Amino acid sequence: MLSGMTGLRERKKQQTRQAIAESARRLFTERGFEHVTVGEIARAADVSEQTVFNYFPTKEDLVYWRLGTFEQELLGAVRTRAEGESALTAFRRFLLAQRGLLGDHDEAASAQLVAFTRMIAESRALQQREAQILDGYTAALAALLAEQAGAAPGALEPSVVASALVGVHRSLIAYTRGRILAGESGPGLARDVRARAERAFALLEGGLADYPR
Repeated sequence: MLSGMTGLRERKKQQTRQAIAESARRLFTERGFEHVTVGEIARAADVSEQTVFNYFPTKEDLVYWRLGTFEQELLGAVRTRAEGESALTAFRRFLLAQRGLLGDHDEAASAQLVAFTRMIAESRALQQREAQILDGYTAALAALLAEQAGAAPGALEPSVVASALVGVHRSLIAYTRGRILAGESGPGLARDVRARAERAFALLEGGLADYPR
């Protein structure tokens, strides 16, 4: 009985989180991130401002709230890779499996992607928060690689490798965003981004193919 009640509470919390995030996304894409207040989001979601902050510590987190799960899944893919497999191979496989809205081909998804991309491009605060999140990915990945490689304290290799791998991710984000803002979308763009990712990882293969096995 207790387990069922706990499960119900968690589902309700997730529904509330989703409703707040969806209200925020709609308002942000309609009017721009900088021009929407947390109070307006709370009213749209029919909750209090404090409830919004209970679920999302900062306004920027209303946009990037899913990226915490992305980080854990990324680290998990590298941590649990097969014996003898490089970190680059595991990272590449995980990143290329991500589709998101870029993988959707219907008009509604494309319109949502364009609006979301434009919102970020027009907000310095969101760009700064995104950079912080990617820096966090790099630091967490470097720590994991150092542990797996048995690296000495202060060793450069784990940080260099992590920066290179996450650098591919950063570059693909910037490239994709520019193409979307230029009016491109759909399957053709998805194929192009994948092809560029493959070439980028191929550039790293020679130096990182054995790190750390």
